[in-house]
Amino acid sequence: MKKREIQALFFDIDGTLVSFNTHRMPASTKEALRQLRAKGVKLFIATGRQYQCINNLEGEAFDGFITLNGGYCLNRAEKPIFKQAIASQDIEALIRYQQEVEHFPCALVEEQIITLSEWQPTTDEIFGLVNFPVPPLRPIAESLGKEIFQLIAFFSPEQEKRIMSILPHCTSTRWHPLFADVIPVGVSKATGMDQLLHYYNIPLEATMAFGDGGNDVEMIQHAGIGVAMGNGGDDAKEAADFVAPAVDEDGIYNTLKHFGIL
Repeated sequence: MKKREIQALFFDIDGTLVSFNTHRMPASTKEALRQLRAKGVKLFIATGRQYQCINNLEGEAFDGFITLNGGYCLNRAEKPIFKQAIASQDIEALIRYQQEVEHFPCALVEEQIITLSEWQPTTDEIFGLVNFPVPPLRPIAESLGKEIFQLIAFFSPEQEKRIMSILPHCTSTRWHPLFADVIPVGVSKATGMDQLLHYYNIPLEATMAFGDGGNDVEMIQHAGIGVAMGNGGDDAKEAADFVAPAVDEDGIYNTLKHFGIL
């Protein structure tokens, strides 16, 4: 395999860097990160999580962070270089819908905090999946006037169609059947990539991205080499240039070896 000139790597966290089974990074992944740093390759996180909710990188250092699926990006010094909130009229429409039509749990992500509109057993299941505590409860109407960057909306795919129709400035992405991430139109992990690449003056063709879910599709398609994890969803695999072994099968390390990057 001919060695590719890769200057920057972008990694989703849950299901990519970190196993859903162990909630840890495989030892081989940590070794790959160590070798990449030694080569001077820039390493970036690209996650749906809020920055304050990244609790599973085990002290590994990164050069920047795409958080909230591209809506909030930070440099190595943890300073924001880009942020895009959901349009206030869409938050108002969501509150009206919940008051007048139907209720569903919704976590509302602000710059520093996350609150949950109501509790259901599914909320425990999802936050447990990513090994994160369930956010505190706050009536959704109290989010009026707040700067909201992402919604974690616990609705079914059938509900999603009608609810998204009242949020014209938003788009949804899903990596689990129980919920979807709702973010501003025009925001994705790919737009977050562009923000960090511009900041560090790195060409897009010199990038590689790893992901496993629906919210990784744009990033996988955008990167110079897009990689889907073997444990990932079909949409991520269909978007990828290469399908890696699963995260628990040393997928990141073996793929980097395959492409001659390590």
